[in-house]
Amino acid sequence: MARFVVIGAGLGGMSAAYELRDVLGKSHEITLVGQGETFGFTPSNPWLAVGWRKRDDITVPVAKYVGKHDIRYFGDGAASIDAAANRVVTGGGETIDYDYLLICTGPKLAFEEVPGSGPEGGYTQSVCTTNHAQKAWEAYEEFLKNPGPIVVGAVQGASCFGPAYEFAMIIDADLRRRKLRDRVQMHYVSSEPYIGHMGLGGVGDSKGLMESELRQRHIQWTVNAKVAEVRDGEMTVVEHDAEGKPLSERVLPFRFSMLLPAFKGVDAVAGVEGLCNPRGFVIIDKHQRSPKYPNIFAAGVCVAIPPVEVTPIPTGAPKTGFMIESMVTTIVRNIEAELAGKPAGFEATWNAVCLADMGDTGAAFVALPQIPPRNVTWTKIGKWVHLAKLAFEKYFLYKMRNGTSEPIYEKYVMKALGIERIKAGTGNDG
Repeated sequence: MARFVVIGAGLGGMSAAYELRDVLGKSHEITLVGQGETFGFTPSNPWLAVGWRKRDDITVPVAKYVGKHDIRYFGDGAASIDAAANRVVTGGGETIDYDYLLICTGPKLAFEEVPGSGPEGGYTQSVCTTNHAQKAWEAYEEFLKNPGPIVVGAVQGASCFGPAYEFAMIIDADLRRRKLRDRVQMHYVSSEPYIGHMGLGGVGDSKGLMESELRQRHIQWTVNAKVAEVRDGEMTVVEHDAEGKPLSERVLPFRFSMLLPAFKGVDAVAGVEGLCNPRGFVIIDKHQRSPKYPNIFAAGVCVAIPPVEVTPIPTGAPKTGFMIESMVTTIVRNIEAELAGKPAGFEATWNAVCLADMGDTGAAFVALPQIPPRNVTWTKIGKWVHLAKLAFEKYFLYKMRNGTSEPIYEKYVMKALGIERIKAGTGNDG
């Protein structure tokens, strides 16, 4: 019997716990350590932030459902990891020994790197967590009583740009439905060198398509920019040239703002010597395991991935939902092989698939693989993307409630698009 501890009860962690149980059977001990009592479906947070979803629509009580699969759950987070002793200490002081540790924590949100940003003590909102999205909805409700300028975007060092575009488009659609759009000036601010860069160096014709969408929706933009400071009702934005030198500074007023922050690794993980890079992200090999600690694997936003390309203002590489699931499946298959005495040679495809809703339509960005050179790269806009994201939400929440590691959506819809979780030819031939 092997003892598994999974840290993080988000998209990656919940999937990992269920997939371990499904693939390895009931003879092993699985413990899930998360922060809080509920799983929140992060891709739906922009909908929650404009009132198109209620919190209960996109959350699942973790202990209730993982317990049905004989998975223990601790909801007080991980306080520390003793990698030498193979031990995790929870926020409640519980000590858990492991044979294998899976780190799926997601990021620490580095709002402090931009003075005045963030929903806790700052002046901007966030859609990074369910709690933040709920708070954004409350702020948006107040905004609707007295509309004014809106600023949406992603600050320097950010690596997740899809939700920023998505939220800008969703707010535009919502204000049009409310007959308030004519009273609101909207501005998109980003560290990307150009519109549609996405932290991926562009995806197909993403630049032209996204610029066209913003123009049609009367959303102005400033890119290659740093947010220097946020104050009550205004922010200072510095635009830079192609060499990264300051070009111009402007003050953007706002009555409502949502800025995505840069990410760092969570403290308990970042504090393990030799596990992480200077930003606290877990260093992994092509099999998703730590080179220093072979019984530690990592998946999701917490892993260290270099930028796709150097940009004048720092941008990171995004980790999309399907890419995270690809990492999780790779980990589980490698552990399964190792327990059977076979080479643990599976590799994730790291295919980037982003479905961004725009309220009445949507944009799909596909980069296979995420890191160039690529086999496939395209961006398409259409009503079908909106419907595909709705379907993905329903399927993923179904999976979290039922413990299914790979439902029909991935088996048929993704494979029809030529998108696989694991690289062909990897595995036991390792």
